[in-house]
Amino acid sequence: MLEIEMKFPIADISKLQSKLAALPAKEAESVSEADHYLNAPDRDFAKTDEALRLRRIGEKNHVTYKGPRTDRHTKTRKEIEVPLGDGPANAEGFMQILTHLGYRPVAVVRKQRRILKLERGGFPVEICLDRVDELGDFVELEIVAGEDKLDTAKATLHSLAAELGLSQSERRSYLELLLLARGEAGR
Repeated sequence: MLEIEMKFPIADISKLQSKLAALPAKEAESVSEADHYLNAPDRDFAKTDEALRLRRIGEKNHVTYKGPRTDRHTKTRKEIEVPLGDGPANAEGFMQILTHLGYRPVAVVRKQRRILKLERGGFPVEICLDRVDELGDFVELEIVAGEDKLDTAKATLHSLAAELGLSQSERRSYLELLLLARGEAGR
């Protein structure tokens, strides 16, 4: 499966929330996330456009690999996510294993995320309103689909973005933006 995503910085989140309510998008949940990113011992993920992270949502832990982006307009990429055992001990143990294998911690991206759901163009669309520490407010529009539905999914996201008045898509990840803001780009 592919993750087809568009992300936009938001100056006035209340204006966007009004537009979402008119669709109507259904609120699914609100969560605090801490994404612990790592770099590989055998290649630089910043150069290969890959990512490996441990996401902590409360007691829940997930490991995610993201492959290189495949186009210039969206953040379409292969994503593989697997659950890890719950709790801080499992998260810490996993990080220790990776460190012993030569993986290096890069940064932790912390955000408050409100997740909304919407059906559009035959796809379930996830809309995330994110307040990212050190970066500000963003909205992400995401569809998960097979390669055979890629063009239709992209068109659906572009149409939804236009309907919401979103025009300045940000292709860089929160990690890239955070490292840039801290003056640590290319780390």
